Amino acid sequence: MSVTTQEAAARKAQKSGVTARRIQAYSILVAWAVVILIFTLLLPDTFLSVQNFTAIANSKTATVLLTLGLIFALAAGEFDLSIGASLSLGAAVPAWLYSVHGIPVVAGVGIALVAAVLFGFLNGFLSVRYAIPSLVVTLGTGTALLGLVAGLVGNSTISVKGDWWNEFVSHKTFGLYTSFWFVLVVAFIVWYVLQHTPVGRHLYFVGQGREVARLAGIRVNSYRYSSLVISATLGALAGAVLLGNTGAVQARVGQAFILAAFAAAFLGSTAIVPGRFNAWGTVVAVYFIETGITGLQLLGFQAWVSDVFYGTALVVGVLVATLATRLRSRLSARSTSEERK
Repeated sequence: MSVTTQEAAARKAQKSGVTARRIQAYSILVAWAVVILIFTLLLPDTFLSVQNFTAIANSKTATVLLTLGLIFALAAGEFDLSIGASLSLGAAVPAWLYSVHGIPVVAGVGIALVAAVLFGFLNGFLSVRYAIPSLVVTLGTGTALLGLVAGLVGNSTISVKGDWWNEFVSHKTFGLYTSFWFVLVVAFIVWYVLQHTPVGRHLYFVGQGREVARLAGIRVNSYRYSSLVISATLGALAGAVLLGNTGAVQARVGQAFILAAFAAAFLGSTAIVPGRFNAWGTVVAVYFIETGITGLQLLGFQAWVSDVFYGTALVVGVLVATLATRLRSRLSARSTSEERK
């Protein structure tokens, strides 16, 4: 085979890989549009309305924020199963401090965030210092923290309606809560950090191979610690946002968010920047899933449909990510083979 033919084959293989990656990156947006079209045809009077879409946008701000924290841990190769407890910490403790001790909610949020930082550091210490898998560590510490929050706060619903925090977070601008705009700002920051800074590149490098990253001079343990601290902190902040949106919470409220966050994180890793846990893929995944759930509930399905949808989304996300990785590996191997011929 001549040099020209080799170059042409290599360019063709590279072009095929780029095309496949682009199709995967934006296929979720096409799927989202199809879902909207289907439910619009089935529910022309209720689904395609400004009220419905603003309700979808406002209802999932806490989930988006929680998942944005989770992807830091996942990007570093850590599994944080304590995110539900972190959310409960950020929601229930400020509400309890306000209702029982009269402490303003915003001050309670600050206390909860400090506690979340310490909690994330504890997760990192146990996982990094003693080489215990983060999956095991966070399952144990999350269960313990959730129990402590329930023991402190109790199992009754605590209301903070009328407090400044509740009024500020749930204030509407163009029909959307302040929390929605805040989450978009956080998503932009996360996107910039992960995609356009050495910190983000090093974090992905650590997640792909710790020993290789360590040999490259990257402070692997520092990134592992930081990822779990950020996950816990944004989890607590998501709880504070949830408290502001709803005005009332229970101690174990975070348990219901764990599956949703993991489903959105893995499904989001197949979109926008395929193969990586990324900010905008996460945002799209959260609202794609919620659009489907809302449409089914408007059709008359009961609340159980959300569990089915989240579970399916998690499996599909992991499956697509695995198949996409294999496809890219094959295209890369084919390109290398063509170059050698």
